Amino acid sequence: MDGDFRTEFVREPAGARHHPALVLNADYRPLSYYPLSLWPWQDAIKAAYMDRVDIVAEYDQVVRSPSTVIRIPSVVVLKDYVKPQKRVAFTRFNLFLRDEFCCQYCGGRGDLTFDHVVPRASGGVTSWENVVAACAPCNLRKGSKSLRRCGMSLRKPPRQPTPEQLQNTGRKFPPNYLHDSWMDFLYWDAELDA
Repeated sequence: MDGDFRTEFVREPAGARHHPALVLNADYRPLSYYPLSLWPWQDAIKAAYMDRVDIVAEYDQVVRSPSTVIRIPSVVVLKDYVKPQKRVAFTRFNLFLRDEFCCQYCGGRGDLTFDHVVPRASGGVTSWENVVAACAPCNLRKGSKSLRRCGMSLRKPPRQPTPEQLQNTGRKFPPNYLHDSWMDFLYWDAELDA
């Protein structure tokens, strides 16, 4: 036989390939907004079978086993509440999210890197309060000089974000794909238009 025999006999229905499930905490809020808390449909079905989640909404598509037909879950709610983290990890992604994916010197959105406001050569530390997102041209222009010496200024002072602040910032950057069944659960606490 040519190829791997396991892939020749196992077929995934084309419709089931791209059906992620939105995962909500027990309070019906997403575990995270950015990245949006999603599970592959297989994990959602497994969690429902193991009685770890309740299925709130389903896709029209089904998956079949020899004895069962199951509609693919589109929204699941955890039965046990997961406490949100009290502290935000200091990562490049979270730093860019805090700064809304734009350079803190010029406001540009392309070719982002990060910059130490007080250069490390001058005793600056790598911390939330001293590192900002910067585009490559601004980072190169600033180099290892102080802001005053290079004539640059920050759009906003860098601060350590709270988990809630990062979640709220993440809402401004929705993923490329949002299923209609998710909308009631993603923005239910957003301010309504008058």
